[in-house]
Amino acid sequence: MTAERLNHVDFRDQISKNKLKSFVLVFLIFIVFLIFGYVISMAFEPGLFLIIMILSVIVSIGYILLTYYKSDKIAIASSGAKPASREKYREFYNLVEGLTIASGLPMPQLFIIESNEINAFASGRNPGKAVVAVTTGALEKLDKRELEGVLAHELGHVGNYDIRFMTLVAVMVGMIAIISEIFLRSLWFSGGDSDNKGNVIFLIIGIVLAILAPIVVQIVQLSISRKREYSADATAVKFTRNPQGLIGALKKIKKDYEGIEGGKKIRVTKSMAPLYFANPFREIFSTHPDINKRISVLEAM
Repeated sequence: MTAERLNHVDFRDQISKNKLKSFVLVFLIFIVFLIFGYVISMAFEPGLFLIIMILSVIVSIGYILLTYYKSDKIAIASSGAKPASREKYREFYNLVEGLTIASGLPMPQLFIIESNEINAFASGRNPGKAVVAVTTGALEKLDKRELEGVLAHELGHVGNYDIRFMTLVAVMVGMIAIISEIFLRSLWFSGGDSDNKGNVIFLIIGIVLAILAPIVVQIVQLSISRKREYSADATAVKFTRNPQGLIGALKKIKKDYEGIEGGKKIRVTKSMAPLYFANPFREIFSTHPDINKRISVLEAM
């Protein structure tokens, strides 16, 4: 058996491995939530802790669910995407239709983003409500096989229910952030009365957790997002049975990152960045894995 064969990565293993890691990271967020809740309950009266928990749950779930059920419309509006006509974008339609047949997914609504960058996104709370948008730059710069790889990746997000999964993560992260904010603000209204603060040690621990916990869970959230990107890459290979198209697209995106200066950029908010095929912001703490790492994993398939 050759070394090349030993280093081979099966797309099925890649999908299951990254899904497992995602669930482990979600469990980590839940553990942070429980520890933080326990510390607050020890530092304050149980009644006050219950009020904090109820408020955080109502605010977080209410806001996130509104975003979840309107995710497709919010994504389209924030990007400035326009409906793609079948007559003008025939290849776009043909590729997506072929992929839906291969994957068993329903046909999504298709949109175009006017931008010279190579990018795309998928959104929608379930496959029946999915939308897929692609930039004009992707249509112009990618060949048919590369464009198919990008579209397969986006349909991979749809098939993996990543919007639903990341909404659950956002609810948990949002709850921790809100609990931290309420806890810290409640200290100002306690008037320094030690009788209402419970154990001083737990109070100090609570303050430290209130500052650090939101940062930690946001870092974990970014890690989960990156795992879902790897899963979508592997799912794209499952749909197309060929990683070369996706590899070619990523290499061209890398060149775009290094050389693109002028031209029309994608109009995107930070909250929408995780939806995109490639991170539009090129930041250190990214929602996406490093492009070189994505290419290396795909080359091993």
